[in-house]
Amino acid sequence: MAQISTRTTGSGVVVIRPEGRLNMVAAPQLRNELHSQVDAGHARLVIDLSATDFIDSSGLGVLISGLKVARQAGGDLRIAAPTVQVTTVLELTNLDRVLRTHASPDGAFDDQS
Repeated sequence: MAQISTRTTGSGVVVIRPEGRLNMVAAPQLRNELHSQVDAGHARLVIDLSATDFIDSSGLGVLISGLKVARQAGGDLRIAAPTVQVTTVLELTNLDRVLRTHASPDGAFDDQS
């Protein structure tokens, strides 16, 4: 199971950092965290993928689910610092066109206060 840490930036953006494999075992944990954050009123989310060394279809599904709930709540979900494997999967599935990728989690919402 992946370890998940969260923090909030000074501008109120919640950064969620899953570590390890984001697969069918770890995906429900991340989904619960994303939905809990949105339910608590935090609709601007960044998923820091710098420590995620593997993602599969379950992990991708959680990212899309999180994007949907964040946008329905008036916010957005962005991803930051994806590893090579994650970047490759996003490109192969064309999800890199849907999920905005940023170099660092702290700069992901710089275009929006």
